[in-house]
Amino acid sequence: MRHPTRRPEGLWHRQGLRPVAGVDEAGRGCLAGPVVAGAVILGTRVPSGIDDSKRLSPARREELLLALEASRSHHLAWGLADPSEIDRLNIRQASFLAMNRAISHLPEPPAALLVDGEPIPDLDLPQRGLIRGDQRSLSIAAASIVAKVIRDHMMVELARRYPAYGFEHHKGYPTAEHLEALRRLGPCPHHRRTYTPVRQAFLSSTGPGN
Repeated sequence: MRHPTRRPEGLWHRQGLRPVAGVDEAGRGCLAGPVVAGAVILGTRVPSGIDDSKRLSPARREELLLALEASRSHHLAWGLADPSEIDRLNIRQASFLAMNRAISHLPEPPAALLVDGEPIPDLDLPQRGLIRGDQRSLSIAAASIVAKVIRDHMMVELARRYPAYGFEHHKGYPTAEHLEALRRLGPCPHHRRTYTPVRQAFLSSTGPGN
């Protein structure tokens, strides 16, 4: 199994570009809730065990986020695009919007970026898109942890407001439980209306948010 290294960051460092921020998002494939992006500039003493958030347990992700936040040498930020922006822009553009917001919230402006997947369009910063970047770069992996933990917290909070949907379990992904709730209840105001299962449920039901 491949684990992240700092080698991609070093490519920018050798060009005199510091600091380098890793950027990643969470929630593109969900039917409900925002898409959330994380941006991380790693400093010294990087916590052991940072990896692609999908390869970590929820408890381990929480531990690593706390460890990153505890060190003043690391800079963390997040940004989101809400369901109405996802419906208006499409999920690809909304993900870029969330990434731009995360980068703008960093306490120290980065000199260059490493982005999971494709580069962010129309951004006046040196950047490199890395396929499976969260498995190749420590800073992108750290950003994936930030995005995932923050988004999961938001979905748990959403579950308190709309308990019948089970958001605390599936976090908005199209599981059997979620699809059944959509068929039974219709979409809530935080569902993405342009996604096919949500659109179909909206047209066939009189549930919350219609």
